[in-house]
Amino acid sequence: MVTYAERPWINSYDVGMPSSLEFPEVPLHQLLKDSAKRIPKHTALITPANLPLLGRISSAVTYEELDRASDALAAALTDMGLKKSDRVAIVMPNSVAFVISFFGILKAGGVVAATNPTYPADKMAHQINDSDAKFVLAMTLFYPTVKEIQPRTKVNSVIVANIKEYLPPLAKLLFSIAKEKKEGHFLEAPEAGDYWLQDLLKRYAGKRANVQVSPDDLAIFQYTGGTTGVAKAAMSKHRALVANMIQTEGILDLLDTAPEDEISLGAIPFFHVYGLVIVVSTSIYRGCKIVLTPNPRDIDDVLGNIETFRTTLFPAVPALYNAINNHAKVQSGEIDLSSLKLCISGSAPLPEATKAEFERLSGGSVREGFGMSEAPTATHVNPIYKENRLGSIGLPLPEMDMRIVDLEDGETDMPVGEAGELLMAGPNLMVGYHGMLEETQNVLREKDGKTWLYTGDVARMDEDGYFYIVDRKKDMALIGGYNVYPTAVENAIASHPAVLEVGVAGIPHPEREGQEALKAWIVLKPGQSATADDIISFLKDTLAPYEIPRRITFIKELPKTAVGKTLRRELARMEHSPE
Repeated sequence: MVTYAERPWINSYDVGMPSSLEFPEVPLHQLLKDSAKRIPKHTALITPANLPLLGRISSAVTYEELDRASDALAAALTDMGLKKSDRVAIVMPNSVAFVISFFGILKAGGVVAATNPTYPADKMAHQINDSDAKFVLAMTLFYPTVKEIQPRTKVNSVIVANIKEYLPPLAKLLFSIAKEKKEGHFLEAPEAGDYWLQDLLKRYAGKRANVQVSPDDLAIFQYTGGTTGVAKAAMSKHRALVANMIQTEGILDLLDTAPEDEISLGAIPFFHVYGLVIVVSTSIYRGCKIVLTPNPRDIDDVLGNIETFRTTLFPAVPALYNAINNHAKVQSGEIDLSSLKLCISGSAPLPEATKAEFERLSGGSVREGFGMSEAPTATHVNPIYKENRLGSIGLPLPEMDMRIVDLEDGETDMPVGEAGELLMAGPNLMVGYHGMLEETQNVLREKDGKTWLYTGDVARMDEDGYFYIVDRKKDMALIGGYNVYPTAVENAIASHPAVLEVGVAGIPHPEREGQEALKAWIVLKPGQSATADDIISFLKDTLAPYEIPRRITFIKELPKTAVGKTLRRELARMEHSPE
């Protein structure tokens, strides 16, 4: 019988995948500077625009231009009073301005605290206040919200960008005429004390911030998805982010394409750790191109960018794969997805039916992986060439240690194959949650000279070192004395041909005080029909009787986080407040 300490996953690695790594002692933004020096004229960022009659056109920003622009912003921030370790919030969708802001803040010695730009005012205020941000970089569309909440925060100044600034010239002109005012992007001038980003980039062009940033300085406050409560800021150092890029590099280096020829679709929101680390940071480190896609819910735009720019890397989430599967032009074969070489699914469990359908339609394969804001970001992924095990999040990345421990005592290692809480240790762990000492001590614990992250995920490992997420520990329901994991139930329901999406959660039993009942909320595919009895009958051959939800509601849309993860706590709340 193998043990976790033996790291059995190493024997399952692809040929050429390193089992050990060395990590450079540099801050994160040094990797941008290295790429800019190596390939200065190579395209880093592509901004697409879809115009009537003309189709999809684009503009490009090179590595040299990105490096110089972020240098200028860093110089501006320090001149405006930003001190080392001060937090700076970014309130922007995926855009050139976001990437410039990200690297500019780091170069100035600041800490990036990116937030969801679509948050309502109170939620945005909470997050910006929690981070103690001194500056905000925002798009004009969100500038009114930022100014509304500014008096409730420590923000001194707002730097403003307009989404049109990096559009192709013709698209910029048409946007100014037809959309800028109509869609709320127009801003005549920032208020006193605020600045246009483009003015600062021009004024400080050619300058650099005189700040020494070390690998042990904080780089990001990454807010957790908040699916189980109030979002927490996971604090990570530069060295943790650099380590994760080197860990991920070991996988991407196995591709038969030169990094400079790889084109990544930037559809995962950059304010989310998946987009910030895997799409932005890793792509810039490797010298790839990123096709900027501000709205992943605009499936026509996502598909148009894949087909037009022949993207080769597709980091996505199950909800996006599912939406593509059900797009009429994908179903009919009109959309060509054959350029995709490596598709990675993360952030939420990938239903087997979704994976199989995407692979059928695209001709490619999807590798499921796993990561966390607390270990930014990737920790597991299935091999590229060896077995891609169904239902598995894959193998731990190099230099990671894993344990599965008893759910009750949190200490005893479970036998291989049995479920328990997933613990991980490695060079990419956060240092803790900002302002939450007790929460930090609950999830980061020392043992045998290592810091272990208690993930809160119920998982198991097989004999070959492949890991499987059973569910979130907090989502487990107790039904008739049995532990029931909603993810397994969701997977079974999702395989019904009429089901588009499903969420499952435990609710208070309406008839038995102190007990739980299982409920499913189902979104049907357009034009399809099914009844609760149909679903229950369908599940009888795949689930135990106590795992089958007897309470089923059909709804139009599931509540989700910005990255597409189903909010089960919101489903449970809807049960009590259906309106």
